[in-house]
Amino acid sequence: MSKKLGYRIAFWLLVIAIVLFSVFPFYFAILTSLRTGQELYDPSLMVNSLKTVNYKELLIDNADQPFLRHLWNSIMVSTLVVAVSLFISVTSAYALGRVNFKGRGLLLMVVLSVSMFPQVAVLSGMFEMMRAFGLYGKTLGLILPYMIFTLPFTVWVLTTFMRDLPKELEEAAIMDGCTPWKIIKDVFMPLMWPALVSTGLLAFIASWNEFMFALTFVNSNEARTVPVSISLLSGASQYELPWGKIMAASVIVTLPLIVMVIAFQRKIVSGLTAGAVKG
Repeated sequence: MSKKLGYRIAFWLLVIAIVLFSVFPFYFAILTSLRTGQELYDPSLMVNSLKTVNYKELLIDNADQPFLRHLWNSIMVSTLVVAVSLFISVTSAYALGRVNFKGRGLLLMVVLSVSMFPQVAVLSGMFEMMRAFGLYGKTLGLILPYMIFTLPFTVWVLTTFMRDLPKELEEAAIMDGCTPWKIIKDVFMPLMWPALVSTGLLAFIASWNEFMFALTFVNSNEARTVPVSISLLSGASQYELPWGKIMAASVIVTLPLIVMVIAFQRKIVSGLTAGAVKG
C-alpha cells in the first residue's frame, strides 16, 4: 500500500513539475507585460499592479509599428495557408491513399522529404521564385513559401488517415454513381474532421510563428506579420530594449493559439492518433 502511495505521489509531483515548467514562461510574460520602468527588474513573481500601459502603447500609441495591422496580416496569411493546404492535402491524400498507381510510395516519400530541408537551404531559390511571380514584398505572397513546410505534414497525416477508412464506404458510393470529388466531399470529409482539425491547427501555428520567410520576403512596414513586428519593436532610444511592450505583444500573439488548442483538444488528440491503432 505504501509503495502504491509513493508511486502516486511521485507521479503527481512529476505532473506538477511538467505543468509549472510549461506554464511559467507564459506567466512570466504576462507578469512582465504589466510592468513598466524599474518594475521590469523586480525579481518578485507576484502581480503587484495591473498596468496596461504597455498594451496601450503597443495597440494605440504606436504609429511607427502598426501592430494591429500586422496582427491582421498574420491572421489572413495563416488562415489562407491552412485553407489552401487542406484543400490540396485532401485531394492528394485521396490519390495517395485510395488510388493504386505505380510509384505511389516513392511519391509520398518525396513529398515528406521536402520538409527535411532547412529553411535557409531553400531561401535563395524561393527568393528568385517570389520575384519571378511578382510576389516579393506582398503579404499574400507569403502563402507560397509557407506551404513548403505545411503541405508535407498535412499530406502525410491525411494520407495515413484516409488509407485506413473502410473500403466498403467508397465501393458503396461508386455503386451509387458518385464521382471521386463527391466521394471525398460527401463520404470521406465528414469522417476526417479530427484529422482536418489537428493538421489544420498545426499548420496554422507553424504559419503564425514563422519568422525567416516573413523577414526576407516582406520589406514593407504595412505588410509585415507579427513575429517580425515583435522583433522590430524599439524603445525611446537605440539603447533601450522595450521588454514590457515585447512581452505584451507576445501575450497577445500567444493567447489565440492557446484558446484554439483548448477548444479543439479532443479532435487534435483523436486526429493525430488516428491510424495508430490497428484491428
